[in-house]
Amino acid sequence: MKKSFIVLIPVLLILFGCSDSAAKKLKIGISIPAATHGWTGGVVWSAGQAKKNIEAANPDVEVIVTSSANTADQVNRIENLLARKVNALVVMAQEPGPVSSVCERAKKQGAYLVIVSNPIEKPVQDVFVNGDNRSFGAAAAETMGRLLNGQGDIVVMEGIPCPINTDRVSAFRKVLAEKYPKMRILESQTAGWNTEKGLALMENFLQKHKKIDGVWCGDDDVLIGALKAYQESKRKDVKCMVGGGGSKLIVKKILDRDPLVRGTVTYSPRMLEKGVEAALEGLRTGKTPRKEIIIKSEIVTSETASKHYYPDSVY
Repeated sequence: MKKSFIVLIPVLLILFGCSDSAAKKLKIGISIPAATHGWTGGVVWSAGQAKKNIEAANPDVEVIVTSSANTADQVNRIENLLARKVNALVVMAQEPGPVSSVCERAKKQGAYLVIVSNPIEKPVQDVFVNGDNRSFGAAAAETMGRLLNGQGDIVVMEGIPCPINTDRVSAFRKVLAEKYPKMRILESQTAGWNTEKGLALMENFLQKHKKIDGVWCGDDDVLIGALKAYQESKRKDVKCMVGGGGSKLIVKKILDRDPLVRGTVTYSPRMLEKGVEAALEGLRTGKTPRKEIIIKSEIVTSETASKHYYPDSVY
């Protein structure tokens, strides 16, 4: 009996050693908004792709994906990720303010922090991954200016009030003022990056303004609603509609030379994957300096639509 007990000790140590090794997997937590519209649906899909690809290539890494319906839910889910002792945290904030404090806490706990798309109030992150929102607004203005030959009355359908929207709209206005001074913005209001709100806002614009030459929708989902409202109105004055995001539905319309939908601007939801890759790189090297990864927007017109059309994409 005594001899058997001695033989078992190394076996138990090996078993416990394996268990301990498994428990020491690097953990990357992802916190993103739920799929409330097309673009965030693309973000959720992108998070799933990141988890699948990174875990397949890195057996010692676990990726935990959480999505949230609202800001309070997001804060709670991030706190849960911290309780699970994630080594890195990748966050796309619903709203910067409420999420900022829990991100600060994550840094104090030693988590490697990557912020994607929506900047938090205090830049404590290690890496910031973003689309170039200024180039997004500027590209939309350039497209609108060219399509209308530099003159006409337009309406603007903004996104949710936040730094992203501010950068886009400011850049749009700046380009119009500097390069297309004969173009006039009749009205600019939020459509919340939402199809139904886009439809309702376009109905309102059509009631208030007897002539509209162009419509800039800061989101392709909004453009779908605006287009429906315009078609139902039976009016014939609008010459072009320009969207934002690069969704496959809108790009296909541009590719097919739709008479109204004539341009959009790219803003890839797959930037989330770039954020997760940056988190893993930071954990591996341990010395990655604070940096920004900025993905510029590109103009999509009938001439360029074929290279931006991905029929198998969810967005």
